[in-house]
Amino acid sequence: MRKYFITGLLILVPLAITAWVLNLVISTMDQSLLIVPERWQPHTLVGFDIPGLGTILTIAIVFLTGVLTNNLVGNYVVRLWERLLHRIPVVSSLYGSVKQVSDTLFSSSGNAFRKAVLLPYPHANSWTIGFLTGTPGGDVRNHLVGDFVSIYVPTTPNPTSGFFLMMERSQVIELDMTVDAALKYIVSMGVVAPEYLPTTPSAPASAPTELTNLDRK
Repeated sequence: MRKYFITGLLILVPLAITAWVLNLVISTMDQSLLIVPERWQPHTLVGFDIPGLGTILTIAIVFLTGVLTNNLVGNYVVRLWERLLHRIPVVSSLYGSVKQVSDTLFSSSGNAFRKAVLLPYPHANSWTIGFLTGTPGGDVRNHLVGDFVSIYVPTTPNPTSGFFLMMERSQVIELDMTVDAALKYIVSMGVVAPEYLPTTPSAPASAPTELTNLDRK
């Protein structure tokens, strides 16, 4: 009985979670129908709501926005809109921060989450997977001697929270692993391991000789 019950769980739990996530995403995107006049709403025209119609509308709006802003007139309008937002005290700081993060994450020329890495964390004898997000900037760079990289270390099983680290490049090992495979490995708590790809024999990875402040605690 226990064997059959576990087998059923292994089949139904992933399906249930997938359905729940899709329902959450579709329900959220369907809120775009609120911008449609009441007389054109599905429940007014056909007498009932049509799930997913708002999702199609949202995708169409995103696509058309991209098309319209990829010309001189669209770019000019966007610049005027951003200039207006930057004049509003609270909105300016909030919009600027979100815009900078989104540009970094979604820009095709950005380096955020382009590479999975292996690093010693939370101490020298323990290793975890993180993602390169760039290099330290601002005044931080003036206080770091050497070649440093910025790394995001996600938590398990929720990768949307995690830790931001700045480490010497020599302490970080770039993995021959896609970002998707690394995320699955992290979210599954190591259960869904990527395919093993043997490489040429090399010296085993060694922990850095200098421990971080976290190691000394």
